Amino acid sequence: MNSSEPTTATTQRWRLDIAYDGQGLNGFAYQPEFTTVVGLLRTTIATTLHLDAEPAIVGAGRTDAGVHAFAQVIHVDLPDDFFSSRGGPDAQRLVRALNRQLRGRVRVLRADVVEETFHARFSALWREYRYLVLETTPPALALHESFSWAVRGPLDLVAMNNASGELLGTHDFRAFCRRPDGSDPAAPLVRLVMGASWERLEDSWQMSPERAPAVRFTIRAQSFCHTMVRSLTSTLVAIGQGTLPAATIPERLASHRRDHLPPPAPAGGLSLVGVGYPAFAGGPSGFVR
Repeated sequence: MNSSEPTTATTQRWRLDIAYDGQGLNGFAYQPEFTTVVGLLRTTIATTLHLDAEPAIVGAGRTDAGVHAFAQVIHVDLPDDFFSSRGGPDAQRLVRALNRQLRGRVRVLRADVVEETFHARFSALWREYRYLVLETTPPALALHESFSWAVRGPLDLVAMNNASGELLGTHDFRAFCRRPDGSDPAAPLVRLVMGASWERLEDSWQMSPERAPAVRFTIRAQSFCHTMVRSLTSTLVAIGQGTLPAATIPERLASHRRDHLPPPAPAGGLSLVGVGYPAFAGGPSGFVR
């Protein structure tokens, strides 16, 4: 069944909010030859519910290998008869059963039966990502790489926030996105950015092995193109270090050129922290509003 079509009378549409550590996973999207988030969920749901075939799963967005999620959202159509034989849908029982099988590789945070018109991707109003950067003197301990990016500091957050303000609104982000294979290189990659800012964090527990100051980039957009957040992060960090001029962001949004920009920031520092939905769909995921 095409997952974007309304469900039949024999199925119910479920919304699952999930979290995962991107280490050891080859991204979100299904790839038969690799271990991915969707691959684990398909196998686990089919095994847990004794389905004849693995179900189709649709996510709010795709994350690359190594990228984390605290509040990813998927939808999946599950058969009515499984629940009717057990007294009707039981969300908590489903959550517990799936988490026992997933063994921490992916964590189901919430499960709800939703209207059949709900679509994890197309019903979403926005997505929010955060990127954690440590101001240190590389090389840093490899431990950093799993959750942050260690860069040479100090960083000029005023310059970085001024540059981030240039991202707000609707722009063509060709200079900051990896284009899908086979697509027209002249085609625009237009995205609406609703918020983008940097803040300095207090490491009150001194969790950083080098006690390095930490800064965090938060960006919310209607949707993102491939490597957009990581490319913007590395460019903004270079502005904060003084190796790129403050005018780089508006200039590249206008010119669409990517030459001589730094490579995308490493995947480990990036996390999907929320997806916005209207009230009929259960509201936003995660702890952001």
